[in-house]
Amino acid sequence: MRLDRIEIVEYDARWPGLFEEQRRRVESVMSEYLAGPVEHIGSTAVPGLPAKPIIDMAVVVRDHAECVGAFDALASIGWLRAPEPGDPEALKWSLCFPSVERRTHHLHVYEQGSDRLQTLLAFRDHLRVDAADRAEYGRIKRELAAVDDQDRPRYRTGKAPFIVDVLARLSS
Repeated sequence: MRLDRIEIVEYDARWPGLFEEQRRRVESVMSEYLAGPVEHIGSTAVPGLPAKPIIDMAVVVRDHAECVGAFDALASIGWLRAPEPGDPEALKWSLCFPSVERRTHHLHVYEQGSDRLQTLLAFRDHLRVDAADRAEYGRIKRELAAVDDQDRPRYRTGKAPFIVDVLARLSS
């Protein structure tokens, strides 16, 4: 059970360093499974964007089932399995550091061939350069968190129309 509330804070210039610290650790124990680099995704990867202070990371592995072999090594450096709804269908693994209840980092592991990571990177990269969309996304997130700081499904659902709109504009 998660104990952290949905709290949106101002961008923290320390976030890239916190990502980098865990990126090195994760890559060192997962290197034989990786099909690409560990990426900093989500709002903490966008300078100037208010965010939940949880560093989202993502990686692509060659084979979803084979990746299970990395879980013991990840656990040895403090990463714990934290399954999310939809993970099995998406051939995705979710892990958290240092605990599921009070995570500071969240690792999303996708199987090679999934287009999900490319979509996340496109959204991240767009917000890095578009100040108006970055400000609007920050406003939406703050508003949703203020209504109920414990309802994660409602928070995710509330952000979805904006994300879908941005992605549609990027693909047109």
